Amino acid sequence: MMVRLLYASHCEELSAEMIEAILRRSREHNPRQGITGLLCHGGNVFMQVLEGGRDVVNALYNSIAKDPRHRDVTMLHYEEITERRFAGWTMGQVNLSRINPSLLLKYSERPELDPFAVSGRVSMALLDELIATAAIVGRGG
Repeated sequence: MMVRLLYASHCEELSAEMIEAILRRSREHNPRQGITGLLCHGGNVFMQVLEGGRDVVNALYNSIAKDPRHRDVTMLHYEEITERRFAGWTMGQVNLSRINPSLLLKYSERPELDPFAVSGRVSMALLDELIATAAIVGRGG
């Protein structure tokens, strides 16, 4: 059974090197586990969607929740799925500081990433729009 899990977290120090290390590890590890997804970041906030088998996605989420680089890890959305939305990405990336602020404002009160202030459905709608506008980089399979 496949699932889709969306979570958000804060990070004390969000550097380009840290993001690159997370993406590199994801892109090495995820294909073997059958996990696909997308990592969004802006300011000191991460928002990530993971798709794959229930056991491996749950195990990865639990590992992330224990990772000292993340704090306030919050599950925003979890569902059983029949097909993937992010099948083309071992781990896609969106740097929301490079996105037109009006796109973020469409889905929240302020033009910044704050998944803690909106519903999981709203955050998923933002991700769907990012796919539609080709804002995702790092396509890999």
